Amino acid sequence: MPGIDESLLEAMRLPGARGAAVVDWISGLALGAVGDAPGGDLEAAAAETAELARLATESGVLAPAGGDAGGASGKEPPVQDLIITNSDSYHLLRFVTTTFDSTVFLHLWLDRHEGNLALARIRLAEMADRLVLG
Repeated sequence: MPGIDESLLEAMRLPGARGAAVVDWISGLALGAVGDAPGGDLEAAAAETAELARLATESGVLAPAGGDAGGASGKEPPVQDLIITNSDSYHLLRFVTTTFDSTVFLHLWLDRHEGNLALARIRLAEMADRLVLG
């Protein structure tokens, strides 16, 4: 089972990957990062994406239709992933589900012209499922 560094290196092998990070959405700190950071500042990118992740997970509007905000286990965030698009890139935030109350997500910054959004989303979900924290 891969840890943070191995997962980030795997994310960077995706076509069009510009940068990747594992971020704690409570503290806004990057637990690990590789490649470039949006805006050139890793700490600012981690803090800003953490704020976005926090807003998404705390939103009642984005909860599943059945009202099960904690998923089947009660430990899953109500949102699986977020996709933000802009003129030249995609930002994928994939929440990591763990046996404990996880507050971590994977952030992949992907070039819009070189990357494949569908493939990146599938692979990021697989990485999040295999990620071992600790």
